[in-house]
Amino acid sequence: MPAATLDAFLNSYLGEPNELRAAVVMTVRRLTQAATTIRNTINQGVVGTAFAGTRGANADGDVQKDLDVFADDIFLDAMRHAPVALYASEELEQPVLLDPQAPLAIAIDPLDGSSNIDTNVSIGTIFSLLPAIGAPDANPAVSFLQAGVNQLGAGFFIYGPQLALVLSLGSGTHVFVLSARLGTFVQAYESRVIPQRTQEFAINAANYRHWDEAVRLYIDDCLEGTEGPREKDFNMRWIASLVADCYRILMRGGVFLYPGDKRKGYRQGRLRLVYEANPIAYLVEQAAGAATDTITRILEIEPESLHQRVPMVFGSAREVARITRYHTEPSAIGERAPLFSRRGLFRA
Repeated sequence: MPAATLDAFLNSYLGEPNELRAAVVMTVRRLTQAATTIRNTINQGVVGTAFAGTRGANADGDVQKDLDVFADDIFLDAMRHAPVALYASEELEQPVLLDPQAPLAIAIDPLDGSSNIDTNVSIGTIFSLLPAIGAPDANPAVSFLQAGVNQLGAGFFIYGPQLALVLSLGSGTHVFVLSARLGTFVQAYESRVIPQRTQEFAINAANYRHWDEAVRLYIDDCLEGTEGPREKDFNMRWIASLVADCYRILMRGGVFLYPGDKRKGYRQGRLRLVYEANPIAYLVEQAAGAATDTITRILEIEPESLHQRVPMVFGSAREVARITRYHTEPSAIGERAPLFSRRGLFRA
């Protein structure tokens, strides 16, 4: 039986005529066209016209690559031809008003993981679809200051060995890959389910000395393996590409940690709530996983500003819950209690 196409999936989602759903479908289709253009540019590598050169800093202070700006321009142009009222990008200081009568607002990270361009590691595009609210032409930011639970859909493209689209429109998290033979996206995985338990974590261990004690204690316990309180061996993975780490977790489970730490500018984490954390959390929850800022559910946080940053933990639900307990009630972690006599939570 041939695999279902993305078009068939979108038509099924559309169902009976519905203005809002029709807008979502048209927008996803425009996004796939733009992503294909980006993929073709990436595939040119260093011989391309827009690749790994730098341009300074973006609106949030991070170094911009030429391909960051190129990708932003491509997606912005695509959204001009979609039923989108507002376009907010990690690369832009303020949202762009496109059509004040349109029903959608899109928040996008046009090129996640761009620091990996030179090293040929998978990078991607993350997007969040929200209902446009208020008066878009009077206060464009309002539509993006909604809690993530209000998202109509979310997804990311990953530019790797395959061009893949991970998408949720509120009924499971589905994976589509671009078929060169068919010239369209086909469904590779339907309704992914992240295992509740895991023996794999992803974190940048180089920042160990900067972490809060709860994070260090959690990682210490994992690293002690079968001889420690977890009584099992863990593997560590860290790609430094959010889409690549998330894709791996969707495929085989695991937990991802990007906590806040004691470095200047990192106390509140580094991932953007609107552009990155909310859409990733939506996809993970729709795949039976969980996502928090170490304590609070990501999708319940109301953004205070467009470029707000948050700590983030996501992946296998039971492991995410355990990490929360390390922060809120470590004494409730039964197998840890005997160790407190030699290693307390607030050791010097």
